[in-house]
Amino acid sequence: MMNKPLFIIAIVLIAVRQLSASSAAEIVISIPDQTLAVVDSGKLIARYRVSTSKFGNGENVGSYRTPLGMLFVSGKFGDHLPAGTVIKNRAPTGEIIAVDAPNRDAIVSRVIWLRGMERQNLAAHDRCIYIHGTPEERRVGKAASFGCIRMRSRDVIALYDRVHIGMHVTISEKAIDELLPQEKPTLLSRAD
Repeated sequence: MMNKPLFIIAIVLIAVRQLSASSAAEIVISIPDQTLAVVDSGKLIARYRVSTSKFGNGENVGSYRTPLGMLFVSGKFGDHLPAGTVIKNRAPTGEIIAVDAPNRDAIVSRVIWLRGMERQNLAAHDRCIYIHGTPEERRVGKAASFGCIRMRSRDVIALYDRVHIGMHVTISEKAIDELLPQEKPTLLSRAD
């Protein structure tokens, strides 16, 4: 017999899968390429540079590593905030930080909270694994975070407007080209 907390998680995951099945949009993140892409119905919609954990990949609580596998968007915070607004505990503080301000490593602009869907990443939500803005934009494109996926403020604001609760997010050690759908040749694209 399944224990009650696991049963509740299973029901929630089934509901989220059914909800997101109605929308083909998804996010894929390549750790080696430090790239995030939005894909909808087999078409690339957007591509952004990101920064994942400087400690590598993993799930252990306190490891500061980026979890791998299938997750989903469980919350969004920061509607209509100015770029650079500091967000602490998913609420704006009122402070705005300039890009690459010295000695500032805050969560800024928007927060997209992730929840794991697989045994290996179930702790992601409790670990507060986010896709979020960073004032340290000079580090975007290199592994520099403490487990989250960091983005430039303008990019996370654009992404935030494209994502919805329940949207699937895949974080992988594969190259981005392996994660993106391949264009299918048509009669109009023949080379002969």
